[in-house]
Amino acid sequence: MNVKLEYWNKMTKEAKEKLFSRSGLDISAVKPAVEEILNTVKTRGDEALREYAHKFDKADLSHISLLVSEDEYEKAEASLSGELKAALDYCIENVKTICEQQKPDAMSFTEIRPGIFAGERPSPLASAGLYVPRGRGSFPSMLYMTAIPAKTAGVPRVQVVTPPNPDGTVDAACLYTAKKCGVDAVYRTGGAQAIAALAYGTETIPKVVKVTGPGSMYVAAAKLLLHGVFDTGLPAGPSESILIADYSADPHLVALDLMVEAEHGSDSAALLLTPSERLAEEVAKEIAELGDELPEPRKTFIKDVFSGYGGIIITEGIDQAIEISNRYAPEHLQLQVADPFALLGKIENAGEVLMGPNVPFSAANYATGVNAVLPTGGGAHTWSAVSVRDFIKYTSVVYATDEGYEGLAGHTAAIADYEGFITHGNAVKNRFPEK
Repeated sequence: MNVKLEYWNKMTKEAKEKLFSRSGLDISAVKPAVEEILNTVKTRGDEALREYAHKFDKADLSHISLLVSEDEYEKAEASLSGELKAALDYCIENVKTICEQQKPDAMSFTEIRPGIFAGERPSPLASAGLYVPRGRGSFPSMLYMTAIPAKTAGVPRVQVVTPPNPDGTVDAACLYTAKKCGVDAVYRTGGAQAIAALAYGTETIPKVVKVTGPGSMYVAAAKLLLHGVFDTGLPAGPSESILIADYSADPHLVALDLMVEAEHGSDSAALLLTPSERLAEEVAKEIAELGDELPEPRKTFIKDVFSGYGGIIITEGIDQAIEISNRYAPEHLQLQVADPFALLGKIENAGEVLMGPNVPFSAANYATGVNAVLPTGGGAHTWSAVSVRDFIKYTSVVYATDEGYEGLAGHTAAIADYEGFITHGNAVKNRFPEK
């Protein structure tokens, strides 16, 4: 297995642009197919979902409800080991702890001038759809990462869509997690067709006002195309990570951590940025050896990533590494440097920052309590990790006493006159003629 190793200052402009492009940004190859799926689900509903399940998931749902039944939750829990359930319980509680801290106050109200009171009243969204992928593995972690913030926010209806297994069942750990998190319904449908069902509604699946959760390029494309139909949440496409390391880093630990996000799929990205040629060469050797020992398809995923959208880049120094990372705005960023806190203030764009060698990407993906559903494709320039705030809207509230009105009326009229809005001005000029 070969690991791409390059010097930043010697890379061509084209090579650098490819690095920043990522695989998830260009949906042109799948756009026509996704548009057809969206239109078909919109017009044919459940029937289309069953046909796509047979086509893409090899699942015959002709005699099975799209809605998961109560019996299935019980069977799922009984089938799981105590060790796995304990691990899920542990992680769920950690995420709940973080989410409880994110809950807003009931209302903020401030007297901004004598007699003028203004503030915000938070309220939960009416509904939310959560996408849980299945194609490259089972992801109960993605379920609790999205369900807990939604439920903590108070969303009255939280429903999950996830691809079925060939026998029509839904991943047992996901069903156990859904029950633990208070999810209201789980539906056996995935891909772009599931996003369409959440956007338009079908005979079985109610439409929602927002969807969130990571997925394939097809899912990412469906969200982009449905923007404006409903809130499609943060951009969450193929996984990506950057690891910045200096001369103090352990090559073995760096290699282990760098491979974490790469094993999600061939369209993932994993980059090591380091000023140390020695470290770069040793990490490349470690990845090649460790990667060759992996079973398929993970072995192929690792090979493709480190010869495609990933690799090792040698920089002039740590500052250049940070500059590259800030431009890239990675989903996951880890600092394996002598003093990570000294660099933290320089990090401008990242979905998460993991400090030091004791927090591998996998630990943050599952167990630390921080949310692992993060913006990809450069989305970290403006987006944040999924949180309670994603499922809450804020309504402005204003009240004025007589004294407050007298203070704002003249200023309101002056600006209305300047902008040429006659009735704006009349609303204050002619409000109280006796005055």
